[in-house]
Amino acid sequence: MTTPMTITEKILASHAERDAVSPGELIEVNVDLALANDITAPLAIRVFEELEVEKVFDREKIALILDHFVPNKDIASAEQARIMTEFARRHDIKHYFDLGDSGIEHVILPEKGLVVPGDLVIGADSHTCTYGALGAFSAGVGSTDVGVILATGRTWLKVPSTIKLEYEGRLRQWVGGKDLILYTIGLLGVEGAAYKTLEFSGEVAGKLTMDQRFTMANMAVEAGAKNGIFEPDDMARAYVNERAERQGTYFYSDSDAVFEKVVRINVDDIEPQVALPHSPDNVCPVSRVDHFRLDQVVIGSCTNGRIEDLRVSGEILKGRKVARGVRLIVIPGSPDIYKKAIQEGIIETLLEAGAVIGPPTCGPCLGGHMGILAEGEKAISTTNRNFIGRMGHPKSEVYLSSPAIASASAVLGRIGSPVEL
Repeated sequence: MTTPMTITEKILASHAERDAVSPGELIEVNVDLALANDITAPLAIRVFEELEVEKVFDREKIALILDHFVPNKDIASAEQARIMTEFARRHDIKHYFDLGDSGIEHVILPEKGLVVPGDLVIGADSHTCTYGALGAFSAGVGSTDVGVILATGRTWLKVPSTIKLEYEGRLRQWVGGKDLILYTIGLLGVEGAAYKTLEFSGEVAGKLTMDQRFTMANMAVEAGAKNGIFEPDDMARAYVNERAERQGTYFYSDSDAVFEKVVRINVDDIEPQVALPHSPDNVCPVSRVDHFRLDQVVIGSCTNGRIEDLRVSGEILKGRKVARGVRLIVIPGSPDIYKKAIQEGIIETLLEAGAVIGPPTCGPCLGGHMGILAEGEKAISTTNRNFIGRMGHPKSEVYLSSPAIASASAVLGRIGSPVEL
């Protein structure tokens, strides 16, 4: 008799070479892809070198992406990039991405077909959970852990219990994946899913585009989750078949799988959501946000820097102008997305509206560069975190929203909805 399991448990069991696993168990697993960026890779590389092994476990199962402080913003960031570049050359890392070919790590890896359903992906970045959109188990860990994985191809994980989220009803205009995940984080709290799986399901989740699924899985960690995951369907299969050389393994939760709890969310009355300072769970409908003057709007990041996000912004900003005194910064998530946005006329529309377009990079999301806030400034952003000092001065304020709300706010000069335009 087989043990009923969730999709996450099945993926973990397969990578632990076991028939079954259960929540709370500590297991050793094989890693399909290990990744690190220009901030986290140098420490991982140092740990790897301290182990005194000659070769990485598999040069084709490691991804090194320059995306946080690039183009290099100062000497320190240039040195970090150099360490990573030299390591990639020394070990002939197949999936090493530098300027021109690079972009935001959690955008380009699925885009380049490096993650498929059923994979186990570990990254030295908390938003590695993004790949759950494809039906993969993906989670962020510390650089030390990734350093050991570079040498061994294996790591230890505790099997998380699963919270099943069932989204039902009909989405209102301008409400999408970003609004659903913000609403959910507001419901659960930033520690409400600590070291648990968030399994996104229900009729509404099944109709979301891949770009919106990436957004939701990306922000699972903001509720404390170890991973977020969708069961792979025909849409995921089509996405993978168009990009990947591997087919992947399609796992699904058993009908009698045991969940820690099931949360049913009716979306009928959910408005576009905004997370107020200074936490992603400090959420309210856009209609209830106070009117105050904005200084900056950011559209981009591993959460909302995909082509669908730029299309929404282009639709709202076409024939309109950014409000005087507001800086609108738009950052495509990858060179491919940038190119598509040019071909579709979106970049021209954004420039005519008064936007500044940045190269594919994390940029201001983590207070890196190209959009740092001064004392007292207020910004609305499509990024994933709005902690104190996240985007600059500790006395600045960051509000989180979808690209639709951010774009409308750029025109209004305050936080508002496209329906106001």
